[in-house]
Amino acid sequence: MTVPAAVHSRSTERAASTANGILMLLVGLAMTLGGPALVATNPDAIVNVIGGITVAVVGLFLLCGLYSLQPNEGVAILLFGDYRGTDRKTGLRWVLPWYTRKKISLRVRNITSDKLKVNDKRGSPIEIAANVVWRVEDSAQALFDVDDYQAFVNIQVDTALRDITSHYAYDHGDESDAPELTLRSDAEDVAARLRDELVQRVKVAGVAVDEARLAHLAYAPEIAGAMLKRQQAEAVLSARRLIVKGAVGMVEAALADLNDRGVVDLDEDRKAAMVSNLLVVLCADREAQPVVNTGTLYG
Repeated sequence: MTVPAAVHSRSTERAASTANGILMLLVGLAMTLGGPALVATNPDAIVNVIGGITVAVVGLFLLCGLYSLQPNEGVAILLFGDYRGTDRKTGLRWVLPWYTRKKISLRVRNITSDKLKVNDKRGSPIEIAANVVWRVEDSAQALFDVDDYQAFVNIQVDTALRDITSHYAYDHGDESDAPELTLRSDAEDVAARLRDELVQRVKVAGVAVDEARLAHLAYAPEIAGAMLKRQQAEAVLSARRLIVKGAVGMVEAALADLNDRGVVDLDEDRKAAMVSNLLVVLCADREAQPVVNTGTLYG
């Protein structure tokens, strides 16, 4: 016989029934001060003494139920461990003193994860960190469905970062590779996927993720030097391609202009020599040294 797995029962936030604290403060102070005054009116009367003491004790008891809430704060109300709702109304509030109160901040929070050393899609070791903006959306889930919701969010940020990194390469590889999203070149797409994954991971804790972005991205120190040389070589090759492309266009324009104007009649061999010389001059790293031909063009 197969025993079914236990189903985790999720908590759901609901409004708590509380009272205006200002009114209860006035009532409590009146009773606390009125009790001794009642005794003072006739100290010899047992009824006055017992009544005054009772009134003062009740007044102090009422004052114990007061608490205050600032904007974007909440208080979870419990009765002997049973969740009775969350109060989000700001100001001075009151609830029966035997109710337990757990205050929780509903403000937006910002965390920057530690730098993680992980391998990207190609297996290259990289360092990565993320900045996440989050807030508590359901106080009941945050307090009762996870042990420590702040630590839970921190761990899930690290886990999501490791998972995201395994699906992307740090940068584009060889030109023969098919176009793909990378961590360095497609930060917006990576951030969107990171946020979507975090939303799914932390919703069990009643947490909403407003924004998630990469805060640090770099190759690991052991390969940073080699990767820097690779990037420099790619930059040089890209510049060379641009120079050669421009030089070819200039040579083509020069030959067409000479032909249209009839300045000189060149055969194919001389055209090839001229093209070669112009490309050498235009693509060379150093300035060309002019050579004065004192003979004929073909001499």
